[in-house]
Amino acid sequence: MKVSRVNEMRELDRKAIERFGIPEMILMENAGLAVFQALAEHYPLAGKRFAVFCGSGNNGGDGLVVARKIHSNGGKVTVFLLGNADKFRGASRQNYETALALSLEVYQVEDSEVIRRYLSEFGSAGEMAESPDTIIVDAIFGTGLERPVSGLYADVIELINTSRKPVISVDIPSGVNGDTGEVMGTAVRADLTVTFGLPKLGNLLYPGSQLCGELLVSHISFPPELTNSPDLHIAVNEPQPLPPRKVDGHKGDFGQALFIAGAKGYYGAPALAALSFLKAGGGYSRLAAPASVIPFIAARSPEIVFLPQAETAAGSLALEAKEILLQAANRLDFTVLGPGISLNSETVELARRLAAEITKPLLIDGDGITAVCASLDILRQRTAPTILTPHLGEMSRLTGLSVADIRSRPVDILQETAAGLNAVIVLKGAHSLIGLPGGEVWINLSGNSGMATAGSGDVLAGTIAAMTGLGLPAAEAVRKGVFLHGLAGDLAAAAKGEDGITAVDIMEWLPHAVWQDRKGIDPALQKRYTIRVIG
Repeated sequence: MKVSRVNEMRELDRKAIERFGIPEMILMENAGLAVFQALAEHYPLAGKRFAVFCGSGNNGGDGLVVARKIHSNGGKVTVFLLGNADKFRGASRQNYETALALSLEVYQVEDSEVIRRYLSEFGSAGEMAESPDTIIVDAIFGTGLERPVSGLYADVIELINTSRKPVISVDIPSGVNGDTGEVMGTAVRADLTVTFGLPKLGNLLYPGSQLCGELLVSHISFPPELTNSPDLHIAVNEPQPLPPRKVDGHKGDFGQALFIAGAKGYYGAPALAALSFLKAGGGYSRLAAPASVIPFIAARSPEIVFLPQAETAAGSLALEAKEILLQAANRLDFTVLGPGISLNSETVELARRLAAEITKPLLIDGDGITAVCASLDILRQRTAPTILTPHLGEMSRLTGLSVADIRSRPVDILQETAAGLNAVIVLKGAHSLIGLPGGEVWINLSGNSGMATAGSGDVLAGTIAAMTGLGLPAAEAVRKGVFLHGLAGDLAAAAKGEDGITAVDIMEWLPHAVWQDRKGIDPALQKRYTIRVIG
């Protein structure tokens, strides 16, 4: 499913109205109807009260349609209007006048104390959790919010959040930035959000994603020419199926990968990366590491083939190992460079020269990313696929931007960096982002907070490498690897809880993740990875 920026959705609205002749009133009516249908599906109308909070823009107009639908179906509804009703325009103005003509209870809110009394009058906080007495509809701001929430609006949002009553948000929880997912001072915590046309970035990026609750989307009669437009470059990561596994294959048929990794004191990273390649279905894993490091890894990972290398006095890979490593890398299918190699100056130089001269697909992770940051032309000049898997700190070093800057516009910066470096980039984090040089970005929905643990990125590197071994081209291998890595983490969390998950736990669940991906993912997890389309 495609995902849009706020300005892209405005353009889709304009095209729907001008090119396809769909009146604004119909779009708003369909939006309100979709919210009402979702609301009625989750919370039957009988015996309930509905509080609809409306701003004075189009989001408020959508809320007025919801209020009218509740009223016409016999529900008890009260509209609380925040902002000046004189600001309603077009379809919003018409729906406001219709609400008044129908004698709906519409209150202009001047003081948050009115809201406090209303929310406390009909049931105490937490009462009747399974059959709530009051349901809140949030239609205050929508996706166009550009400045921090303050004053009366902030007070009302705080009352909504502390009421502990069910909340359904219209398009996006009020207070969430539609393009970044950032909280603009304060934001509604919704149990359910119905978004229109397509999901917005703010619906899927954290922390906004966490505030949406269950996310549903209604196309509100947008034609497929709009929702599937090639001009939209962002989408949910729904990778293609794995190729069938060759029944009579041998280990060489499932990929041969080289891992250039490890240093004195860094034994876990190389082991996790090289072994995860095998756990995710890869065939032949070779680990090139300093000679003194290998016995410690071999004692626990006998499945790996080891290539002992010359080392520096500090116990890291020495520059003299370059020719041997180049020969191995250019003979095999795929190379992973960087996990745990350290930042020893000689090893950093080795990493740069290898990145420049390896002619096969190359994934650079961890210390390898830091090593090439001062020589980014190396990446630009590569002709074989290059994959980078930075966390926010490493992305900061790659771009020269602060972590705060990256968080403020992660998709834009990812697109610019992937194009500038001619690389596939995985910006790791909650809902990792995958960017291609051509501008395409995928938002990954698998994974959980328990995966924020040492070594998780090394497991990811090995998993991506395995996907190339199973027959996927580089970009698709990255998308599938990121998804399966998250799925393995979710399976581990389902078995053990998110607290205390280790990279080894994620790695151990990789075979089951691949098996589920081939045979059918557990429905409870699949629901998390799929945005349901309604109306």
